[in-house]
Amino acid sequence: MLEKERQNPMFATLPVTALRTFEAAARLRSFKLASAELAVTPTAVSHQIKLLERQVGVALFDRVPRGVRLTDSGARLFASVHGALLEIAHTLDALRPEPASGALTLSTTHSFAALWLVPRLGRFHQAYPQYQLNLQTGADAVDLLQDASVDVAVRYSRQRYPALHTAATLPEWFGVYGAPTQIAQLNKRTPPPTSPPTPALVTVRWRDSDLYDQGWRAWCQAAGLPAWQAPSAVHAYEEEHYALQAAIAGQGLVLASSVMVSDSVRAGTLAAYRPQVRVPGAAYQALCAPGRERHPPVKAFLAWLTQEFQA
Repeated sequence: MLEKERQNPMFATLPVTALRTFEAAARLRSFKLASAELAVTPTAVSHQIKLLERQVGVALFDRVPRGVRLTDSGARLFASVHGALLEIAHTLDALRPEPASGALTLSTTHSFAALWLVPRLGRFHQAYPQYQLNLQTGADAVDLLQDASVDVAVRYSRQRYPALHTAATLPEWFGVYGAPTQIAQLNKRTPPPTSPPTPALVTVRWRDSDLYDQGWRAWCQAAGLPAWQAPSAVHAYEEEHYALQAAIAGQGLVLASSVMVSDSVRAGTLAAYRPQVRVPGAAYQALCAPGRERHPPVKAFLAWLTQEFQA
């Protein structure tokens, strides 16, 4: 069987240069940028892509005004080629006496990092002291197929990402929370209130400002309350972790994610108001480029993160 594999001409006909050129052009979505990365001319990139398209018999790119876009066939090939090249790079790295990289870079939002991830990272460092985690936070989603400097992203979204590897998912729901003393006072009210329970609200200025208002209306509807009336006081913050700190300080009630408040509720600094009333949310998804999940630091982190999500 081994002798037969040695005689198999399949590998001899693989267009290795064209595939490497294709991977760069697909990842960067530009023949020009691919030529700069590979230190060849744009004409040479275009030539290699045409050779590959002739060999497979289908178009791999659609030419668009500002670059190129993968066809369905191109996207399928890219997932395979990108993963294979990553696997080869990781294997070469592992064979070195001193591997070049024992680090990984994670991209996520400020709030998820501050309220959920960072308090748990000590367990990752304890389990895998040989790996260094570099944390990047921001509101803009990183293109994992184009930005090779980022290994993993944790995104909050209802979307699916078929071009990426989804390693773990953490679902959530929304509820109303406040300082325990404030919640205790509200729970003493008899009969139960038929209007919003407090004139003071803590809100978050999300990019789409209507989303937070829609969340409040959905919660009121689920609670059997009339539409939220204009409160006498509104304390608005740019980030969720600021809003939760304001609620902990007794500034008002906050509509918050079950994921974001989990540690505060467990510590007793926040309590749920009418905890049976929940509004469906989206989910936090741990994503990486196909093939990168096999890189030892990434594999270790995703395994740890999956356990934390399940817990």
